Amino acid sequence: MFIDTPRGRAALALLLLPFLAACAQPAAKPLATAPASNPLVNPELKMIYSAIEDGEETIPAVPDAFLSERNRRQLVDYRTKEKPGTIVVDPFARFLYLVMEDNTAMRYGVAVGDQGRGFSGTGNIPFKRAWPRWTPTPNMLKRDPDLYAPHRGGMEGGIDNPLGARALYMFKDGRDTLYRIHGTNNPGSIGRAQSAGCIRLFNQDIVDLHDRVASGAKVVVLSEEESGLGTVPLAGQAIANSDTILNSGDNT
Repeated sequence: MFIDTPRGRAALALLLLPFLAACAQPAAKPLATAPASNPLVNPELKMIYSAIEDGEETIPAVPDAFLSERNRRQLVDYRTKEKPGTIVVDPFARFLYLVMEDNTAMRYGVAVGDQGRGFSGTGNIPFKRAWPRWTPTPNMLKRDPDLYAPHRGGMEGGIDNPLGARALYMFKDGRDTLYRIHGTNNPGSIGRAQSAGCIRLFNQDIVDLHDRVASGAKVVVLSEEESGLGTVPLAGQAIANSDTILNSGDNT
């Protein structure tokens, strides 16, 4: 069960606007050469994160070195009073859950920056974008002109764009929080805490999430105190120990 009544959340969302402006910040440059294939990696896992043709873009396969059972997209037991279709972000556990029927959720491993951990509360996703354009904010340009000035006019969507293949835009009370759920050009960051950024997923996973989520979907971002809610039984309930792994057919 998720409790969405901490005092001051609405005010906090507005106060955090400048802070959250750094969410769509460039990740570290991708590796020039992908790590060698690892025969010990589960073939099914490799298939889920294989290369995808997406319009005029090709999403590369996630290198074996960055694949793990922990971070794979999978259906898990999940107890919550939130309705199916709700996104629940647990920044401190570094998981994102899409609530589904029958006390389950689709779970995704994520990378979380300071900005992703600095906001908690609820909002909604009024729109989402494929291969989104990215533009540095004035604060970014002021803080690190050498890094951001080359992109002052914006960066077109593409595999090198820090927002990756898709982006979901979170609003609260009709205002953009600048909190983003998006892909990445740095797959090695997934499952880790980062110094900057909001919520990043493997590009294969953000495509999957984008296709499942309806415009207007509710988002719940958990606080540190709420981390782990939904992953343990509610009072008087038992959870079967039976995670169901999503097969690669859901990539399309």
